[in-house]
Amino acid sequence: MLQFKRKTLSVAVALTCAAVTAGAIASSHREAPNITRHPALDSTDFYAFNSYEEGREDYVTFIANYIPLQDAYGGPNYFAMDPNAHYAIHIDSDGDAIEDLSFVFKFNNMLAADNEGIALPIGPEGEQKMVKVPLKNVGGISADDSSAANFSEMYSLTMVSGDMQTGTRTALTPAMGDMFKKPLDYIGNKTFTSETEYARYAESFIYSFSIPGCDDMAKVFVGQRKDPFVVNLGKTFDLVNYVPVEGDSAPGAGDGEGFPGGITQSAMNDDLADKNVTALSIEVPKACVTGEGNGVIGSWTTASLPQARILNPDATFAKPETNGGAMTQVSRLGSPLVNELVIGIGDKDKFSSSHPSADGQFADYVTHPSLPELLNILFKDAVNTTLGTDIETLAPTNFPRVDLVTAFLTGFPGVNQQATVTASEMLRLNTGIPATPAESQSAFGVAGDDLAGFPNGRRPGDDVVDIALRVVMGRLCYPIPVAGEDTDLGLCAPEDASVGNVPFTDGAPVDASMIDTSFPYLKTPLAGSE
Repeated sequence: MLQFKRKTLSVAVALTCAAVTAGAIASSHREAPNITRHPALDSTDFYAFNSYEEGREDYVTFIANYIPLQDAYGGPNYFAMDPNAHYAIHIDSDGDAIEDLSFVFKFNNMLAADNEGIALPIGPEGEQKMVKVPLKNVGGISADDSSAANFSEMYSLTMVSGDMQTGTRTALTPAMGDMFKKPLDYIGNKTFTSETEYARYAESFIYSFSIPGCDDMAKVFVGQRKDPFVVNLGKTFDLVNYVPVEGDSAPGAGDGEGFPGGITQSAMNDDLADKNVTALSIEVPKACVTGEGNGVIGSWTTASLPQARILNPDATFAKPETNGGAMTQVSRLGSPLVNELVIGIGDKDKFSSSHPSADGQFADYVTHPSLPELLNILFKDAVNTTLGTDIETLAPTNFPRVDLVTAFLTGFPGVNQQATVTASEMLRLNTGIPATPAESQSAFGVAGDDLAGFPNGRRPGDDVVDIALRVVMGRLCYPIPVAGEDTDLGLCAPEDASVGNVPFTDGAPVDASMIDTSFPYLKTPLAGSE
C-alpha cells in the first residue's frame, strides 16, 4: 500500500483542490440566484468518503446537506423538507457521467390528530372551544415518548437503477418499522431536556435497510445536524475583507511571524459556527455501488420540483398549492465550491439545472478562471507595497489551465480516474483506498499525505477552502512534498505562478476532531434554547 501511495500521490495531490477549479471560498450556501428562492431545496455541501467508523471499512458514506444557514432558534416552524420535491444522491460507477444508481428521498409531513393539529379546550366550562395550538409540540419529546409532537415528517426511499428518468425503480423499506421517519429539529432543552437526550432521540431515527442484490445491510439517517462546513463567509464575499495569507509562521503558532497583516487561525473566523443544516445521510456497502467499473465512483446530489406550481388562494396545511408537470432539477452539487466563485453569475442557474454529462458548456470557467484575476485586482498593489516588490500579476499565467482541467474534469490515473473518462464535474472517490482513522486524518487531504481525503472524495473534516485557495493561485506549479520528497508534477512551472507557494487561508480551521467518528458522522445540532 505504501508503494501505491508513493506512486500515485504525486498526481493525486494535483487533484487536491483543483477539483474545485477556480477554487472558491465558501460552500454551496445560497449559491445561485434561483435557488435562494427555494431554501428547502438548496444543497449546501456534499460528502462522499470511505467510512472510517471502526468495523465499517467495507462501506462508503454519502451525506447531502440541505437548507442552509439554519438558526437553531428558528421557530415556530423550524426547517421541514419540501414534500413536493425529490432529493437524490446519484452514483456513476463507470465514468460516462450518467448515473448508474440513485437513491431518491421523497418527504411527507402530517399534523397530529388526523392532520388537523392538536387542539386545546379554551374558555370557562360550558363556553369552551377547541382551539388548535400554534406550536409543533405541546410538551416534552424523547426517544421513549413523542406523543406531544404536533408535527411529524416521514419519507420514502427509492433506488433507481440506471437513468434517473427511465431506470428501474425499487422501493426500499426499513428493516424495523413500517416507514422512514425524520426527527424533529432541536427545538431546545425544555423540549428535549439536554443535548445528550436529543442525541439519543435522533439516534432512534437511524434505520438499516436492504438493497436488492446486496449481501449486507445499508443505513440511512435524515435529520438536523450542526453545519460541519467552516468558512469566513461574510468577509470573504465582502471583496475578501481580510488578508488571505497565514499571519503566523505556522497555523496556530500565535507568533505573528507570517505574512505582515495576514489572517491567523481562529474559530472566531467561522461564520457558520452557530448554524445547523439538514443532512440526508446514507451508508452503503462498497460492493453495491461500484458496478462493473474500476472501483472509482463519481457522485453528486440534486433536488427537483414539479415544473408547475399554482398557489392555493384558500391555502390549508394539507394543500397550500397544487403542483404538476415533469420533475425539474433546481439544485445540483458535487465537488464543493464550484457554483459560488467558479461559474459566472449569468450561468449559475444553468449549472444548478444541468447534468454532469453536459458540463462541456462550462469549460471556459475552468480553462480561464476569473477568481485568480479578481484576487490579483484586489491585492496586487497591497502585496507589492508591503513586500517592496514589483510583481506583475498574482494570478497564474498558464493558459489554458490544464492543471485544473485535468484535475477538475477527468481525475488522475491510478487515483480517482474512472474506467471511462468523460469530462464532467462530479465528486470522485476511489473505494479501493482504505479510510484513514479520524485521529490520523489530515485536514489537507491528499496534499497532507492522506490519500483518503479530498479530493479523493470529501470528508467533513477536510479543509477544502484553504486547499482550494492555494491550488487556484498556482500551488501545483511548484514542487509538492510527496512522502517527504519535493516532486514536480509537470503541470505548470513556478514562473507561471508568482505566489503559488504562498500559504493562502481564510483563517477558519477545520479538522476531523470537529466531526463524530461513527455514522451519521455530523455532530448533534445546536439547540434552539439552552
